Amino acid sequence: MDLTPAAPVRLTTGGLTLRPWTPEDAAVLAELYRDEALRRWASAPVHDETDAARWVAEQRRGWETGERLAFAVEETGSPGTRPAGNVVLKSRATPSSSAEVGYWTAAHARGRGVAPRAVTALADWAFATFAREGLLRLELLHQVDNAPSCRVAEKSGFALSGVLPAAPPAFPLDGHRHIRQTPTAA
Repeated sequence: MDLTPAAPVRLTTGGLTLRPWTPEDAAVLAELYRDEALRRWASAPVHDETDAARWVAEQRRGWETGERLAFAVEETGSPGTRPAGNVVLKSRATPSSSAEVGYWTAAHARGRGVAPRAVTALADWAFATFAREGLLRLELLHQVDNAPSCRVAEKSGFALSGVLPAAPPAFPLDGHRHIRQTPTAA
């Protein structure tokens, strides 16, 4: 399934703006990654501004190839707007009617419903945009001990569908698979 949109995308919903990451975001991204919880749950190794710039460049390549459509999430109208999180739509390596959703939330934005609103907006956009390409299902995966991610998945319309076995070293613990189907497939 080709997840390459015709043009860069900017989404607004529920007090949030979702936009592609830009090179100007590297400094604040490095600052956000100082948060221990973010480093624990996010898979990207961002230790400094150089790593952050590399990560942003990877997200931009993801848009070009259609493999990863990553959005910086901002709270609309907040003074000194800085990213409050990230949401990403990842395509499968093989042809498939499904894609994966991932996300993280910055420490300063946790507990305010940013993640569920952003994940819901991304899922709604993905189904509307890629239905013609055959997108029928989205998956959200997380470690079983990440209870906040379970809550985000449920609030975003992703039902728990099973437990995935650990696959060290990348996935050292069992995981949860949550599924959300296109409204026409449900």
